[in-house]
Amino acid sequence: MATPVSLTSSNSTNAATQVQAKDDKPVSVAAKAKADLNASIVQASLSVSISSSNDQMSVVLKTALTGINEALKKDGFGDDAIQNAASQDNTPEGTAGRIVSLSTGFFEAYKQQHPGEDEGELLNKFMDTIKSGMERGFSEARDVLKGLNALNGDISSNIDKTYELVQKGYDDFIAAHQPKTDSAGTSTDKAAA
Repeated sequence: MATPVSLTSSNSTNAATQVQAKDDKPVSVAAKAKADLNASIVQASLSVSISSSNDQMSVVLKTALTGINEALKKDGFGDDAIQNAASQDNTPEGTAGRIVSLSTGFFEAYKQQHPGEDEGELLNKFMDTIKSGMERGFSEARDVLKGLNALNGDISSNIDKTYELVQKGYDDFIAAHQPKTDSAGTSTDKAAA
């Protein structure tokens, strides 16, 4: 027969009065002692489980990273590929550079999806698309950091600087990809120029 156990007992006398058989008959002293021991074991197990949950996740992370690193090493990325990628340049300049290069890297694919369209108009549509995504991303990042009370000092100024550098990078990309115009003022294809 199962013996109910209360984990909220504050002393042994209180615990003994809370332990009863399922059919509400009094329980022997030995059964009460066993129930108290079980309650202590459960409480201790819960405490250990709660305090070590971060350690368990650390093991999961380390194991996953080891497996990923081994798989990437076989594909020629060398030792500790994940850690090497994580140690990238996280300065405003480095971050802005990655944002600009990764987002503008889709321009050729975008052009292929819109064959025959005016290149200047296509460039404007593409830039509007990636700029709106970038704006949303920066806004969400600010909201998250604000929610964590981490949007202050250097963090806030680094975000501002990164944003300015991304804008400059986009302006440079637009300037480099503007269709050239001939002397009559009509646009010409860059490949033909």
